Amino acid sequence: EVQLVESGGGLVQAGGSLRLSCAASGFTFDDYAIGWFRQAPGKEREGVSSISSSDGYTYYADSVKGRFTISKDNAKNTVYLQMNSLKPEDTAVYYCAAAFQTPVVVTSADYWGQGTQVTVSS
Repeated sequence: EVQLVESGGGLVQAGGSLRLSCAASGFTFDDYAIGWFRQAPGKEREGVSSISSSDGYTYYADSVKGRFTISKDNAKNTVYLQMNSLKPEDTAVYYCAAAFQTPVVVTSADYWGQGTQVTVSS
């Protein structure tokens, strides 16, 4: 019943842009903080960006500040991650996750999507 489905990944050249979408269903979207995480081969999963369930507070990892923008549409139960000025080091599988009324980090997430591949070539 609970689903988080990522889409929008693909292959782009360095400097290009992608917009990822995370469509949620099966839970009360407005009660959950939603975050984007990524995992590159041989690396641990890391937080990229998140948006709170209440006031729209946003978080960005230092590595993506100024390049990525997170947003959400509560009416559509969807969170977006606009990624600009992509770098090869952004290459990873990107996952969205949801945490109930708490900051969403790897250890607090209640639900995870299947992930979408982002590959940035140089």
